[in-house]
Amino acid sequence: MSHPDLSEPVPASLMSKVVTALRQGAAFLVVGAIGFLVDAGTYNLLVFWGGGFSFSEGVLYHSPLPAKIIAIAVATVVTYFGNKWWTFSHKKTDNPGREYLLYAVFNVVAIGLQLGCLGFSRYVLDLSSPLSDNISGTLIGQIVAVVFRYWAYDKFVFTGSSATEEQHARGAATPH
Repeated sequence: MSHPDLSEPVPASLMSKVVTALRQGAAFLVVGAIGFLVDAGTYNLLVFWGGGFSFSEGVLYHSPLPAKIIAIAVATVVTYFGNKWWTFSHKKTDNPGREYLLYAVFNVVAIGLQLGCLGFSRYVLDLSSPLSDNISGTLIGQIVAVVFRYWAYDKFVFTGSSATEEQHARGAATPH
């Protein structure tokens, strides 16, 4: 059995792909963190901000579910533009309406995955402590949802051609 020669340099194209993937993954996580803060901030302002510097009963204190829907909607808009303009900025689209619709659909699926993890823990494993809810719904559910979102956005939502692909296409179409 022969061992690969580790002293050989990594091909530039492979290194470029790794760097691009790391940059894109990091940007996706930063955008997601901002979205999380927007979601939590919007929700808490609607439910608990009484005006001024006091936190008591907000305008939707007695309606937490509509407040959560509003918070998710605001965060979805923020993360859409963050992902479009930063994470997947190298992919241009001709149909932004299709892109946003798919983005929203995949976000709904991701929320379902998160709820599925929580439901499995609660109703199949019969675990109902705050710790088990946070591990299954928040930690595991969020990890599953983030991996799914990244895959779905890259594969189905932000599918436009990159500048590199356009250059190759123009170069192939141009007679030499």
